Amino acid sequence: MAWAPESASALPEPPPDAADEPRLPEVRGRLAEYASMPVLQALRRLDSGPRGLEEDRAQALLARWGENVIAASAASRRSARVLHALTNPFVGILLVLGGVSAALGAIGAATVIGVMVLISCWLQARQEQRFDRVADTLRAMVVTTTTVVRRASTEAPPTSREIPVDQLVPGDIVTLGPGDMIPADVRLLRSASLAVDQAVLTGEALPVPKQATPEDAVPDASAVGRSTGDLATIDCPWLCFMGSTVTAGTGTAVVLATGAATYFGAMHAHLAPRRAETAFDRGVKGVSRALIGLMLVCAPLVFIVNAAVHGVRFAALWFAISVAVGLTPEMLPVMVSTALARGARAAVRHKAVIKRLPAIHNLGAMDVLCTDKTGTLTQDQVGVDCHIDLDGRSDPQVVRWAVLNSAIAAHGDAMILFNELDEALLAYADQMSVPVDDVTTVDVVAFDSTRRRSSVVVRADRLGTDIMITKGAVEQVLECCTRMRRQDGDVPLTPADRQRLSDVGDRYAADGVRLLAVAIADKPVRPRGYGRGDERDLTLIGFVGFRDRPRESAAAAVQSLAARGVAVKVLTGDHPLVAARICRDAGIDPGRIVLGDDIDAYGDAELGDLADQTTVFARIDPEQKARIVRVLRAAGRTVGFLGDGVNDSPALRDADVGITVDGAVAIARESADVVLLRGDLLSVAEAITEGRRTFANIKKYLEITISSNFGNVLSMLAASVLLPFLPMLPLQILVQNLCFDLCLLPLAFDHVDQRALRRPRTFDSARLTRFVLWLGPVNTLADLTAFGILLHITGHHPGPAAQAIFHTGWFVENLLTQAAAVHLLRSRRLPSLRDHAAFPVLLGTAAIVTIALVLPWSPLVVPLRMTALPVVCLLALVLVLALYCLLIGAAKAVWQKLDRRT
Repeated sequence: MAWAPESASALPEPPPDAADEPRLPEVRGRLAEYASMPVLQALRRLDSGPRGLEEDRAQALLARWGENVIAASAASRRSARVLHALTNPFVGILLVLGGVSAALGAIGAATVIGVMVLISCWLQARQEQRFDRVADTLRAMVVTTTTVVRRASTEAPPTSREIPVDQLVPGDIVTLGPGDMIPADVRLLRSASLAVDQAVLTGEALPVPKQATPEDAVPDASAVGRSTGDLATIDCPWLCFMGSTVTAGTGTAVVLATGAATYFGAMHAHLAPRRAETAFDRGVKGVSRALIGLMLVCAPLVFIVNAAVHGVRFAALWFAISVAVGLTPEMLPVMVSTALARGARAAVRHKAVIKRLPAIHNLGAMDVLCTDKTGTLTQDQVGVDCHIDLDGRSDPQVVRWAVLNSAIAAHGDAMILFNELDEALLAYADQMSVPVDDVTTVDVVAFDSTRRRSSVVVRADRLGTDIMITKGAVEQVLECCTRMRRQDGDVPLTPADRQRLSDVGDRYAADGVRLLAVAIADKPVRPRGYGRGDERDLTLIGFVGFRDRPRESAAAAVQSLAARGVAVKVLTGDHPLVAARICRDAGIDPGRIVLGDDIDAYGDAELGDLADQTTVFARIDPEQKARIVRVLRAAGRTVGFLGDGVNDSPALRDADVGITVDGAVAIARESADVVLLRGDLLSVAEAITEGRRTFANIKKYLEITISSNFGNVLSMLAASVLLPFLPMLPLQILVQNLCFDLCLLPLAFDHVDQRALRRPRTFDSARLTRFVLWLGPVNTLADLTAFGILLHITGHHPGPAAQAIFHTGWFVENLLTQAAAVHLLRSRRLPSLRDHAAFPVLLGTAAIVTIALVLPWSPLVVPLRMTALPVVCLLALVLVLALYCLLIGAAKAVWQKLDRRT
């Protein structure tokens, strides 16, 4: 059946705008139509062909359809940011308190609370906009590409090249190989042993086979046990869907739909994918719950005490509402977003691209790093070390058969089996001029992590005979062999021979050399293809050895991580003795090595204990890697995983922070939170430092803000009992809280003590509570001293003028002591000319002091019901400030001795 394009008018309409995204039934119906027609008809419908689109045509389609991305429009992103800010629990509390204040007639207080909400939401939405821009910029540094077949002109030959995935258009011809993410919804044109992981769409962990239909054949749904109406469902054998991943084999396909018009895009519009909760998520939730709990206890207590002592319930309720507002850290989300964005930008200087900004915190909190050895402990430059027969002698025939297997993988149908070992074999063949026969490829049986071997079948010179060439792990190839090749011919393989040959693999592995066994077999020619069941009755002919030498920086990097409190665990599918040798070369004591076969016998709790005590796991499959990560997290560890292969993607997704390298396969880069532009552990160690610097500044904000506010609450409780009037008016409390919160935001850019970078840290609500209970009362002691001085100055007269002086005096004293607290509590050491805060923090505290000293003489004194302070009052407050500095310094010194984690 000859191919000829249909007219352009047959093209489907462009995708709807983001406001009118396609529904899943519409997408399913469109895909069902493509699935039910012959391949050539589908190509004509798309105005495409087997030779690919012309470049000009592709650009026109890109303008028509838009980029191949699933992203919210700018308007919807703005709406989402505003909605996210409004649904923040702290903002929600303020809205409730503001509503109660308005209902009680306290319009001034309600107005200030409303201003606080507006400022908080505006700052958070603005910061999240910058947050998104930073994230987009960082993600753009790690471009995901796909291989497309296109032509420069109508008469030009088709060429394959890499293009960014977002430049793909309907009608493009793409090639797929192991590790590739399916870049769009596609219809297979050709396939070879293709298997696809569709867990992101179905939740099914096992890969599913996919196969193309003949070019001019009408797809037969009944042949695969499906009804015609089911053709567009996920399990249709000749359709592959955006978001899924190739785990084995290859294929060539035509793009049917891109972006929001894909199956994944339609699902995404209604159900955005959610990642597992990380250390950052757990920490933020824990601290938020603790702060809300503190407010729910203190505010009612203030109301009860005031109502009981003074009997004015309305004033007591208004005052308690103001206290609740003062305890609400409404600027915390803004502070966290600012600190994370700063940390992500700093990490880029160390060649680490943060794709998801909360990962910068998780890096700092990480105390276990699980990694495959390849490319991190080793140079990732695998080379052929030897090629031997079964007696240990160098044999060029062994490497010749192995090279032929790899050559078919490299130059066959879209690199069906190609990996770093094939690349090393071909480089060796080119260097040593190993002859490669010009053969006809009959079939391939792709590598998978269960069989740990791959096979190719070629047509032999002898009539009616094919030759199967198999290479793979020694044990897995041995189990397919019944004979072995000696100098005097082929002989049966006895149990004693199997044990001896297995020991050969162990002996080389102990020296860091990974052996692959090579076997061949004659097979009678047959019309049907070959499969895994045909890997039997093989003849073992020898071994090829590979060595990947350790990185020179590996030992130093491991020591650097250990110095930072991060334990390195090696999770590899390689031979245990190879892993042990490389670990020793990198300065890691492998200890007792646990094999994958042993893991399945343990329950999760037992495996968690075993994983905590084990350094090296060998011969493990992808699911076992992911399970080890999960049980370590369940045991309370913050786990990072560093990997770059297809088999690493489940563990990358399950870790608190997934880390990969720039040269990793597409699915690994997509699954990771962090991409290293320099693929060694030193980059990880430096990024960890930035993560801890980020968290240290967030921790400062929490400790200073909450301890100061808690001290104020204690002061208010004491004043409610000791004074015949309120120590500060509700409106004054609200204004003071707003000024203090805004001036603390520059802490995101502060310097950090080296001590704070030495060990993993994360949110700890219990420790924060202890800090607040210890340091908060120091504020109360200073406040009570100020109360006594102010009462003495006013002559103990409760008249309006005296109360105004008292209110203004405590307002000023409070802001001055809070400004001092920033510098006294931000570091272990006392502030000095050599150890001082960063310039933005100096500006922020200078603003607090200015507000404290200027406000009583400004026009705002009338609405705030304040007054100018006499000179003697200012001098007295300076003495109170000096006393506070002495007290807070002494309390901090004792705290540091009591709390060894500081």
